[in-house]
Amino acid sequence: MYLTPEEERVLAGEEGTTRQQLMEILVAVGKVFEADRMVPIRSAQVSGASYKTIGRWGLEWLSSLDARASVPAILNPVGMDRIRWKEMQIDPSFAQKQLEVIAAYERLGIQLECTCTPYYLTITEYGDHLAWAESSAVAYANSVIGARTNREGGPSALAAAILGRTPCYGLHLVKNRSPDLVLEVEGAPDQCDESWYGALGYLAGKIAGNRVPLFTGIRPARDQLKNLGAAMAATGATALYHVRDITPESRVFKYETSGLETITITADEVSAVYSSADPDAIAIGCPHCSEEELHKIAGFLAGCRVRKPLYIFAAREIIARAPDAVCKIEKSGGKVYADTCMVVSPALEQYQTIMVSSGKALSYVPNMCGAGAVIGTIEECLKQACKE
Repeated sequence: MYLTPEEERVLAGEEGTTRQQLMEILVAVGKVFEADRMVPIRSAQVSGASYKTIGRWGLEWLSSLDARASVPAILNPVGMDRIRWKEMQIDPSFAQKQLEVIAAYERLGIQLECTCTPYYLTITEYGDHLAWAESSAVAYANSVIGARTNREGGPSALAAAILGRTPCYGLHLVKNRSPDLVLEVEGAPDQCDESWYGALGYLAGKIAGNRVPLFTGIRPARDQLKNLGAAMAATGATALYHVRDITPESRVFKYETSGLETITITADEVSAVYSSADPDAIAIGCPHCSEEELHKIAGFLAGCRVRKPLYIFAAREIIARAPDAVCKIEKSGGKVYADTCMVVSPALEQYQTIMVSSGKALSYVPNMCGAGAVIGTIEECLKQACKE
């Protein structure tokens, strides 16, 4: 792999041990994937933020580093709301370790937005090269925005944030962004909420695996695209998808699909993902809610009283942009938390069955929380929350 003179100096240790160690990570990744060079990035999004997932050794490694991010870099969700963690009934010993993780990232110059939806907060444009780590964010950046990022691991995303570059392979190359599978959706409803696309993605990810699918027969809006990609990244390894006449590259490139495998997914198959249950808790916001979703939730809860634990998750800045909606949700008895979500927080490990509105959460909750998971529309989730 070709390195510039500056990159060679970093690799030789001339700019400090930490930068050398991080360049070694990027070079190793580049060699594995046969990258011919590095590419400068516009931003990074760093995972490995919850103490629940990185544990003692991850914290020790972070604490050993001595460098600063050279490009805008945002942290992924952590294991608790940084301000309201006591209200979430987080164990103080866990909270102390989580605060140490957060402090370590802050010292490295990572912005403490703690969100899986960095595209709501940063300027990200078509064609930008990025180094994002969270699977749903990667799918959104590549597919909905038309930016260029592979799904980075936590250490490689952090290395890219500090060094301002990443190996140029995979989805950074236009030749790898064409679809190699067609998914025809039959009978998609004209009106449906985000959860339907989460259920569709839950199925589609298992079919697509790590291939690049092109969807036909659907016309999703922005939050629906978010949930579609998030679910596919959870049940498969989908980092890029196209929707005919909707996503940017489906319009820019005239794909020849006649030779591609075509698989049909019916509306009945999507409906079968849903199941009835009497959940102990309801959790919405995986990926984190948008402003529009917060307003939708507040509207559904108007005049209702929440009787079961209702967790809503969003980025702190998004919560600040929608104060009226958040006030209405919390006045009804729901809780709107920042910085975390049902997957990476130990707060939801106390429940047996959790109802979610996301295909991503449907996939992750059983393993990450040790609870059963069922999916419903946002309205169905909120009806359950208010059910006597």
